[in-house]
Amino acid sequence: MSAETDPPASAVLSDAHKGVLLGLAAFSLWGFYALFFKMLAHISPFEIVAHRAFWAVPFSGAILFAMGRTSDIGRAFRSPKVLRTLCLTTLLVAVNWGFFVWAVGVGRTLEASLGYYINPLLNVVIGYALLGERFTPAQRLAISLAVVAVAIMTFSVGVFPWLSLLLGGSFATYGYIRKTMDVGPVQGFFVESVLLSVIGAAIVIWLAGSGEMKFLTSPRDTILLILAGPMTAMPLMLFAAAARRLRLSTLGLLQYIAPTGLFLTGVFVFAEPVGWGRWATFALIWTALAIYSFEALRLDRSRRKAVMRPGISPSPRKGEGRDGG
Repeated sequence: MSAETDPPASAVLSDAHKGVLLGLAAFSLWGFYALFFKMLAHISPFEIVAHRAFWAVPFSGAILFAMGRTSDIGRAFRSPKVLRTLCLTTLLVAVNWGFFVWAVGVGRTLEASLGYYINPLLNVVIGYALLGERFTPAQRLAISLAVVAVAIMTFSVGVFPWLSLLLGGSFATYGYIRKTMDVGPVQGFFVESVLLSVIGAAIVIWLAGSGEMKFLTSPRDTILLILAGPMTAMPLMLFAAAARRLRLSTLGLLQYIAPTGLFLTGVFVFAEPVGWGRWATFALIWTALAIYSFEALRLDRSRRKAVMRPGISPSPRKGEGRDGG
């Protein structure tokens, strides 16, 4: 890009500031999700997931229409390959949403927060296993600390932290698959919500037949279930907008806001027990994430220095381009 076509520095700075604010809003909403879903703890997680999908469809659809970003939707439904892949990501979304809602309802918010803390480390493992990437010494140390943390939690609590690994693993796998698809993040989320709504309809019919459906049984429950859709879609929209304005290294640092919010909610609002094992586990995970973050920033600076030339903009690595939403 030539100097004549470069945007003014003030405009770039302003765009970056907007990206940070959008990212803060997205991750803060995710971080305090538990407060909202705790109010629905008496409702089946299956019904909550169904309504998250139902009401996310009109909300995200209206925003896509207003933004003029509907072109990918028809192409996704017409392409068997894309549709098959979105069916897989829909399954991952259902697992992640369902177990998160269940974890909050049964008082396991801290385990849920641990899952989202280890998510970036699992992303590194996926890159090693599927993309041929190699661990740096710092990344190996961070992953080793995470393994020790899981072992400590297993022995101190007496139960393997399957919930944390399931939440972190399903989200990391979802992120990897969605990164490799030629469908925008919001458009993809809309299609996933439509697909999940089909399954959700069957679940709601079954719950209604068994007399366990809570929707329309009280104004409070009905309103909260309807709000579950916008509550699900809104942070994703904010995240997608932030991702277009920020480097992945900056976005990676902001993502720790969400599990930190969950952790603080579990400890100080829900008063979940935190024994020595959990404190040791989280201390090791926080240390691992600090090492991982410093390494990510170092690699980002080195990569930009290596590719930056006068009049040439750096090209993103595979999977690191701007999202198409």
